[in-house]
Amino acid sequence: MAHFLARRILALLPVLLGVLLAGFLLTRLLPGDPAVAFANAPGANAATVAALRAELGLDQPLWRQFGGYLGRLARGDLGQSVSTGQPVAAELLRRLPASAELVLAGLGLALLAAVPLGVLAALRPGRWPDRLCRWLAALGLSLPVFVSGLLLIELFYLRLGWAPEPIGRLGPFDLPPPRVTGLHTLDALLAGNGAGLAAALRHLALPATAMALFAFAPLARTVRGAMLGVLAGAFVRTARAAGLRRRTVLLAYAARNAAPPVLTVLGLVFANLLGANVLVEQVFAWPGIGSFALGALLALDYAPVQGFLLLVALLAAAVNLLVDLLCAWLDPRLAAADG
Repeated sequence: MAHFLARRILALLPVLLGVLLAGFLLTRLLPGDPAVAFANAPGANAATVAALRAELGLDQPLWRQFGGYLGRLARGDLGQSVSTGQPVAAELLRRLPASAELVLAGLGLALLAAVPLGVLAALRPGRWPDRLCRWLAALGLSLPVFVSGLLLIELFYLRLGWAPEPIGRLGPFDLPPPRVTGLHTLDALLAGNGAGLAAALRHLALPATAMALFAFAPLARTVRGAMLGVLAGAFVRTARAAGLRRRTVLLAYAARNAAPPVLTVLGLVFANLLGANVLVEQVFAWPGIGSFALGALLALDYAPVQGFLLLVALLAAAVNLLVDLLCAWLDPRLAAADG
């Protein structure tokens, strides 16, 4: 297992380097000149723009800019946001709990719906649970996440009036709970603040549902397909013929053997949610890292965009590494084959 872990970590290094290079080059390929954008003030002239370009390091060759960027990263410096005047690392850490709460809530809702329905569809192929699972999965695949968010706002806020105004994590008259983790729901629980918890859940419900609809389709299809394959296996038929209880066969044999492909897709879905989070945060005015990065992108503020891409890559890599370890623990043959 140690050899398996070491190989997986080494395999992540070129991926992260590729993310760094791609993020750096993509920001430089954006149309527009950041120096001109930030010097857009009365009295600005060519000399002012040139001085700002020199201050930002944009007058240097790309290879030298990239080398300086890697050098600052080695010191733990993600740069400074020109838009806010604050270090990028501090800005991302301040906004990360909001994004984490949204992604985890959406993923949790998707799992609560996808796993039972996928298993039920596999146990009753061709019947109504199976048809419902396939129909909902097709619907989730066909609707972009921002469209789902807008439809939820239209239905539950504008028409039915059940949801609060989509203006962020709390309403204008709601006080945030004392910060411990940065997750409003968890902090409200820790503080024993029932009113704060209710307010946080009301504002979290619609954006988390939009995220869950996006994640439901691949998870439900994978659970259904994995369970169908396992239930048709010889070892499951043998366990049934031996007279084992149906629940024992499902939990001890089928679920354990169907878990590795589901966990693998779960890691990919988590990475996709980190990207979809940008759109959902914009639709619901959610103050997370996605909306911060998008605002910086529109302002041609390079450092926050690069920091956001690196942070998302690190989170996705960490989750996929954890998934690989869980899969190897459930099926040791995976670690043996990798060695």
